[in-house]
Amino acid sequence: MEPRGALGLRMVLATFGLVVCGFIAITAYAAGLVVPAVVATLLAIAAAADFVMLVRRRAGR
Repeated sequence: MEPRGALGLRMVLATFGLVVCGFIAITAYAAGLVVPAVVATLLAIAAAADFVMLVRRRAGR
């Protein structure tokens, strides 16, 4: 996935946010930190929704 335009760059950033927030959420749940885990999970869900929206927009070209 090479960022050739604004949509490509947003897809890369959404993927990065999904991976990082997912890792933080899993690590926080394992450590017993509930509030940071919930916040990271919500951010991961937002990144996933952004990624899905970008894929659909890119396919509609």
